[in-house]
Amino acid sequence: MSNLSDLLGGTISSLNDLGGATFSSSDPSYSTNPSATGELWVNTTSGETYICTDATAGANIWTNVGDGTGMVKPPQWYGERGVWGGGSASSGDSNVIDYVTIATTGNATDFGDLTLSRNTLSSCSNEARGIFAGTNSYGNTIDYITISTTGNAIDFGDLSAGKSAPAACSNGVRGVIGGGRTGGSFYSATIDYVTISTTANSDSFGNLTIARSGLASCANDTRGLFAGGVPSSGQSDVIDYITIATTSSATDFGNLVRAKNDIGGLSSATRGVFFGGDTTAPTYETDDIEYVTIASTGNATDFGNLTDVGGRASGSSNTTRGVMAGFYRSGRVNVIEKITIASTGNATDFGDLTVSRYEMSACSGG
Repeated sequence: MSNLSDLLGGTISSLNDLGGATFSSSDPSYSTNPSATGELWVNTTSGETYICTDATAGANIWTNVGDGTGMVKPPQWYGERGVWGGGSASSGDSNVIDYVTIATTGNATDFGDLTLSRNTLSSCSNEARGIFAGTNSYGNTIDYITISTTGNAIDFGDLSAGKSAPAACSNGVRGVIGGGRTGGSFYSATIDYVTISTTANSDSFGNLTIARSGLASCANDTRGLFAGGVPSSGQSDVIDYITIATTSSATDFGNLVRAKNDIGGLSSATRGVFFGGDTTAPTYETDDIEYVTIASTGNATDFGNLTDVGGRASGSSNTTRGVMAGFYRSGRVNVIEKITIASTGNATDFGDLTVSRYEMSACSGG
């Protein structure tokens, strides 16, 4: 039987002599940055062998090509199924959960129910699980669902304090809930966090740069952004950012094109998008869509327009397409709209919710 040296012309005696190969006693991680796609990694303890199939710095994918199964990839805060929960309907507070397949178009399908009817809540997710936090009655409820299945939500734990109209985002491991109103004219700067794959009460993360509610949030796998909202008076154009894997107070990122509250947010791995909202007279409800580059800092740039003015909506994405629903507007309030995140342009129609309502929250996964 020929050895490796014979097969390769006598110039290489083992895989250790190959360029672009790493030998280690452990598996690679998604933050293990290779020199290029195609680099080999051998775990000398387990014998598992991986090849890099996506060399994106800090978010690499290592595919197992040995006898083992699975791959090493960064955690996801997105997926192909978009889910909306709760809201304000004509009959009162809603517990309805709807879902859509983001890559297609069409009307939403019933998913199940939240543990209690409520509006002005927030939501975030990892690839498998979505959580819903806060209530319009300043409750501290956190629910969770398994996004790939359908069914009713289950109790997750509690926020550190009851909140109405906070905002939430995730890096696929940790969910972060910031801002909100804790009662009457009391606005919160508090940021809480949870580990999405577990069930437990939230822990303290830090504080926003200013206390406010009715803000929006989005994230990639590293950084979370919080934008707009209502502080003690007027509307805010402030955008804050945090590093989700750490715990510390937010830092100034930049400003929205104009100050707004009751806005929505969604993101791809690179771009954050904020849409709709309420501003000052004589405009009030807007059809604005704005965007930022999450990894940088700076002011937002105009993206396009919604199909109509409206606020209090929420959105999610599969990182390519964003879907938005739950608009408070004088026209069709069951509308779902879509955008292509990497481009700029106006939103177009996607379909309808199962029940007309606004002040929902949204996440994606599956």
